[in-house]
Amino acid sequence: MTIRIYNTLTRRKEAFTPLDPERVTLYACGPTVYNYAHIGNARPAVIFDLLRQVLARRYPQVVYARNITDVDDKINQSAADQGVPIEVISQRYTRAYHEDMDALGVQRPTVEPRATDHIDAIIRMIEQLISTGHAYLAEDHILFNVDSYADYGKLSRRDRREMIAGARVEVAPFKKHPADFVLWKPSTPDQPGWDSPWGRGRPGWHIECSAMSAAHLGEIIDIHGGGQDLVFPHHENEIAQSRCAHGTETFARYWMHNGFVTVEKRKMSKSLGNTLIVHDLLDQWPGEALRYVLLSAHYRQPLDWSEKVLEQAVTTLDRLYGLLQDHPASAGQEPDSAVIEALEDDLNTPTALAALNGLARRLAQTDSSSEASLLAGQLHASGAAMGLLQQAPADWFAQRKGQTDLDESEISTLIARRNEARQSRDFAEADRIRDLLAERGIELKDGADGTSWELASK
Repeated sequence: MTIRIYNTLTRRKEAFTPLDPERVTLYACGPTVYNYAHIGNARPAVIFDLLRQVLARRYPQVVYARNITDVDDKINQSAADQGVPIEVISQRYTRAYHEDMDALGVQRPTVEPRATDHIDAIIRMIEQLISTGHAYLAEDHILFNVDSYADYGKLSRRDRREMIAGARVEVAPFKKHPADFVLWKPSTPDQPGWDSPWGRGRPGWHIECSAMSAAHLGEIIDIHGGGQDLVFPHHENEIAQSRCAHGTETFARYWMHNGFVTVEKRKMSKSLGNTLIVHDLLDQWPGEALRYVLLSAHYRQPLDWSEKVLEQAVTTLDRLYGLLQDHPASAGQEPDSAVIEALEDDLNTPTALAALNGLARRLAQTDSSSEASLLAGQLHASGAAMGLLQQAPADWFAQRKGQTDLDESEISTLIARRNEARQSRDFAEADRIRDLLAERGIELKDGADGTSWELASK
């Protein structure tokens, strides 16, 4: 089976054929580092991390670039508010982004270009666009002339009027066309800026990705990815400026876009107060559970986030790690073919997770120790193909127990007191202790062998 990808450009699923099978190129738009990442930012990080792993099973070299936008008006404002240089803000939140994505099992990209390291390349690209008639100078701004590029709107399939109405278009009287977008803009003395042929200034957002992609992957790349919200105007503008600067018929051969994350059926927004910050979620939930939820829906579909789905993910991972703890895995096993086939079919993660859990059921039901060893090895390898189940089971359960503020001796003492209360038929006291433990994140299980405990799902 070949890898199949839904291409946003053609609106159909296509067999993936790289330009050079010896060097597959993948670019994904990374964070603008002015604050902590929210769970919507984490979804493309997890999805394109998984895509890189799927490609790497087939191809000897996958060069994956995910950029850092470290010059932006939001960064400038944050730095001004705190009275510090922009690099203080960008470096602080780049570190935080790395830490949060590490916790979600996201591997670092092959290369992580930063916009401020590519100012010279950006300037050269703008000069090329000016020299070929695709950009112009107006009131110290350099703008891309959308009328000079006949295919503008092909990716998003919008007509010009719809583009202007639906985009974050900066209205300015000096534009030749309302949809013309900024490549370079002047900086005031209190704003960050770099010398250029058009005066001291800074780049527009769109040109940064085109310059960084060309610098590290080449003028034509295999796959470009990002969130659905980037189709227009960001990716539409990237195509226009990249093709016009390089004189190519193609910029990216396949375009992939993930759907939005909603919170209990509502769009995340500051006004609703429901923006979920990954950094905060990690204080309450294991990073692997967050990754599991992010993979639970197909990447092109919306993903609805709730505590219920997080609790379900934790329960599932408890069961999977419990099986791996109970059954020593034989080394060198390959992933279940059903898992790989699902992942190679446009990253069909719901089907892949169903196959993973089906494998776990077979492991739980077998009476053969040799078969159990093989199935455990296959379960571990199948999890690895999705960036899951790579902790030692003991570490997973230790981490789960570590989410309560009670130590084991305190828990044991309370359980003993509850048992005494039950024996003396003081059921009110027994219930009070159970409720107390539940409030502290401890779930009790009474059985023939006594009372055991585990960390509750939240």
